[in-house]
Order: sequence, then structure tokens, then C-alpha cells
Amino acid sequence: MELGLSGKRVVITGASKGIGLACAEAFAAEGCDLVLAARQPEEAAARLRARFQLRIEAVTADLSRPEDRARLHEVAAEADILVNNAGAIPSGGIADISMDRWMEAWNLKVFGYFHLTQLFLASMRARRAGVICNIIGMAGRAWKPGYIAGTAGNAALIAFTSAVGFDAQKDGVRVFGINPAVTRTERMETQARFRAEQALGDPERWREMVTGLPYDRPIEPREIADMAVFGSSARAGYLNGTVVDIDGAGQFKG
Repeated sequence: MELGLSGKRVVITGASKGIGLACAEAFAAEGCDLVLAARQPEEAAARLRARFQLRIEAVTADLSRPEDRARLHEVAAEADILVNNAGAIPSGGIADISMDRWMEAWNLKVFGYFHLTQLFLASMRARRAGVICNIIGMAGRAWKPGYIAGTAGNAALIAFTSAVGFDAQKDGVRVFGINPAVTRTERMETQARFRAEQALGDPERWREMVTGLPYDRPIEPREIADMAVFGSSARAGYLNGTVVDIDGAGQFKG
């Protein structure tokens, strides 16, 4: 399917690994120029340049810092697409996470998404064109007390995405989100190790925490990336204010 994305400039945060890197690969395969933002994006950018022969910039940034978000926007203010993906909120219940750690995590993912959307949306509105894709997470839909900071943060981002999308459409801009469930990344193992420590007293038994999934497997990062690419294309031109759940219907498990 021709998606009409060739030559588009795409900013991807958290782009050095996991879902962010998969998004970078998928957009590059469509002929997009990329701006990869992460704490250490250079290696990923170099590999993608060699593979795709495209304009791929690396912006080293700590996106929990407002000044780094503003600098990213200055570098790529004319981007056609923004993929908000940076952030890894820690597992734990209400008694497990200090407020300092909670705020540190939200400054990156929750407030980071808020701020970058604010910055790039203003530029897109001025051009009356653009797409913002927020990679959020199923915990915002299927609430988890053992992931309290993440479930609350993701729920906020779901509401934010829908509200901003409704308002942005009058200016020709689309805002949509994706809620991945358990996805095969380093983060999957980190969270499974935490749960194994709590439930079994042994983090090395983490694989026992990744069972009972739909289709007997985690999601592959490229499956999320392909949805991000399609949703950002003109083929999905009426997709706006919606957050797509990609969980194999696991939320309906009895």
C-alpha cells in the first residue's frame, strides 16, 4: 500500500531502542527523513543512515528537561510528524514509589508528551498540516494497582490525546495514540523482573511473569511501529482523537 510518506520529516523520541527504534525503521522504510531524540541516539542514527541512505539527524536530549524539549523543537520545528515515545514509568504500588521517583518519571513521559505536543502543535497549526502520534500504554485503559504511576500517567495521556485531537482538527492537524500491551523490549524484562521479585522472591524467574498472553506471545515492536506509520499517513486521514488499543483483546480476559 502506498502511504505517501516519502520525504516527510518525522521526529521520534525515545528512538534509540524498543518501540521508538522500530518506529524509526518503519518510517525510514517509507522514505521519511528522521530526527531521532534520545539520551544516546547516535548509534541508532548511524545504522539507519547506512541502511536507508536518508537524512537522519540525532539529537542528544534528556526529554525530562523542558529546555531540552525546547531545543528539540528548535531543531525540527517544521516536522510533519511527531511520535512521542520517550518514557519508562517504573512498576510499583502506591507504597512502593517515592514522590520524587514518581515526578521524575512523569516529567519524562507525561509532562514530556504534554510539552512537546504543545510546541509542535503550534507549528503544525500555523501550517494547517501535521500529525502527532502518542505511544501510551494499555495500563491507562486496564488499570493496574501494581503499576500505579504508569496506569495514572497513561490514563492522563489518553484523555489528553483525545481532547487535543478534537481541538486540533479545526486547524487541519491530527492527534492520535496507540496503547501497546506487553511488547518484546528491554522494558518488558525490567517490569517482569520487578513482578517476579515481588511475587516469587527471585527476579531471575521473570519469564514466568510473561505468560497467558493473547496468541501466546508478546507484541513485536514492529507491530506497534506499523500502526504508527499507517496512522500518520494520509490513508488514515480521518483517524483523530482516538487511542488505538493493541492488546490482542487481552483487556477483556475474565
